[in-house]
Amino acid sequence: MNPSNYFTKAQKTAIVDAIREAERNTSGEIRVHIERHAKQPVLDRAAQVFADLKMHRTALRNGVLLYLALDDHKLAILGDAGINARVPAGFWDGTTARLVQRFRAGEACEGICEAIRSVGQQLKSYFPHQADDINELPDDISFGNDK
Repeated sequence: MNPSNYFTKAQKTAIVDAIREAERNTSGEIRVHIERHAKQPVLDRAAQVFADLKMHRTALRNGVLLYLALDDHKLAILGDAGINARVPAGFWDGTTARLVQRFRAGEACEGICEAIRSVGQQLKSYFPHQADDINELPDDISFGNDK
């Protein structure tokens, strides 16, 4: 299955809406990338996608990527240097574990939206929205090219 067809149109809208809502309260940036296969160790692939999406170019280095390899049943949450220096120990692991639980329960969209909200709360704590903030990265879901 093409990764862009995994979620319904309504589910994709819910994910993008969750990103937009989370980003309203922070200068941080959240992206979701979905593909079928990681093609390499999941953290390495997430780091490559992070770079490909130019997420390291945010002014405060506060971008966060939720990376999903559907057929491999793998995922990673990767934060840039600015947010990684501030989140409490174990935050990414805890968020990832909750997301895995939701996938196992057949609640993938709900899990992604929950993870986005959780990441958004952390970003808000350390990088609150400022009057001059701009949306530095697209809010849409990106998809891998694999078939």
